Amino acid sequence: MSSHDLVLLPDENDRLVNFCGQYDEHLRHLEKRLGITIANRGNHFQLSGDESILNSCGELMQALYALTEKEYITPEMVHLALQEAGIEVVLESEPPVIAPVVIKTKHGLIKGRGANQKGYLQQIMSHDINFGIGPAGTGKTYLAVACAVHALQTEQVRKIILVRPAVEAGEKLGFLPGDMAQKVDPYLRPLYDALHEMLGLERVEKLIEKGVIEVAPLAFMRGRTLNNAFIILDEAQNTTLEQIKMFLTRLGFGSTAVITGDITQIDLPNEKMSGLRHVMNILQKVDGISFTFFTVRDVVRHPLVQRIVEAYESFEKEQNEKPLP
Repeated sequence: MSSHDLVLLPDENDRLVNFCGQYDEHLRHLEKRLGITIANRGNHFQLSGDESILNSCGELMQALYALTEKEYITPEMVHLALQEAGIEVVLESEPPVIAPVVIKTKHGLIKGRGANQKGYLQQIMSHDINFGIGPAGTGKTYLAVACAVHALQTEQVRKIILVRPAVEAGEKLGFLPGDMAQKVDPYLRPLYDALHEMLGLERVEKLIEKGVIEVAPLAFMRGRTLNNAFIILDEAQNTTLEQIKMFLTRLGFGSTAVITGDITQIDLPNEKMSGLRHVMNILQKVDGISFTFFTVRDVVRHPLVQRIVEAYESFEKEQNEKPLP
């Protein structure tokens, strides 16, 4: 156990209250996530814990305090700052990711938060087929769309193809009106939301009209060869064995494919095995294919999402460990 003294300047009460949060909730969040203790008197802080993370924690606190000059610090900002700093990776003895990928879009820069997201971006940039597997809220789909936008803007590809199996999440939606694109639109809404954020609504609509951005139901991919394209298959846990094999063999020259999914949220009928779960056992050792496995620590949505995923994981683990009657 080591200790580290930290003084935050300038010494201003309003900024300190903003930094610490209501009832010191921001400090308690740092303590819980990093396994340290933080004591303070005014702007003088003492950090106690693992020597390997105290300096990094001090730098993070300095950075957050600097933000208090112009911004109101929220628990979500503390959560995301921790993700981006990757301090928890030190606790797990994982090697840090070097030279993070930064993607420039119309509305700003996009980069990975934490080692897993940064590694995911690097894998996509260097492999033709990439799998992003993990719980909701870990940025799998959002970062894949960012890479697709980057590839299109830098003329590495000629088009973006968005693919998703049309499987309802436990509900029967019945007949959907409109043409094929309109029927599939509801299933691809998360992809559209990311594109709108990065390119703007009007730009996305024009690219769809020109066929530069294409919406394709997974069932309609058979027989095609996709050259010079960036293809995203979202919600791949709902593909069948035949579907995912068919999709993976569509890849043509100059193309990149990203397949994302969460194997804990499979909506297929019970008798159907998930194609994503199946390929995890088959393709992990194939050269040219990357797998990135996200965990609950990579969740970048509201902190409650992280706790919800943890609760479900704990419950499922307990159920699996129960002896059979």
